[in-house]
Amino acid sequence: MDNKIPYDDYQLPVVFLPSYENPPAWIPPQDRINHPDYNNELTQFLPRTIILKKPPGAQLGFNIRGGKASQLGIFISKVVPDSDAHRAGLQEGDQVLSVNEVDFQDIEHSKAVDILKTAREIVMRVRYFPYNE
Repeated sequence: MDNKIPYDDYQLPVVFLPSYENPPAWIPPQDRINHPDYNNELTQFLPRTIILKKPPGAQLGFNIRGGKASQLGIFISKVVPDSDAHRAGLQEGDQVLSVNEVDFQDIEHSKAVDILKTAREIVMRVRYFPYNE
């Protein structure tokens, strides 16, 4: 009788760890404020308000993508250079939190487009949320 179990011949996989990377050099607190490795400026990620006035028949100057189906919210996918939206500070990667006090965090794309197209004055609450960096 053979006492050999079929998996006795199994070769374990060889795993290689990445090479060790030394941590960055210590920087004294007084030198950190202007040091690129210690940039903790988070204000670009805080919600901000953008106000746009759109004449009848005019374009908004930006495109959106996303919505309830993607479960990611509504994002600005393109801003037309030199448009009112661009001059107001809207940027690609902004997440639209609300428009005219309507919550945009869980809204269908088509409903978001309807709200943006029909409004003459748009008060948008947005935050920078880079989705492709």
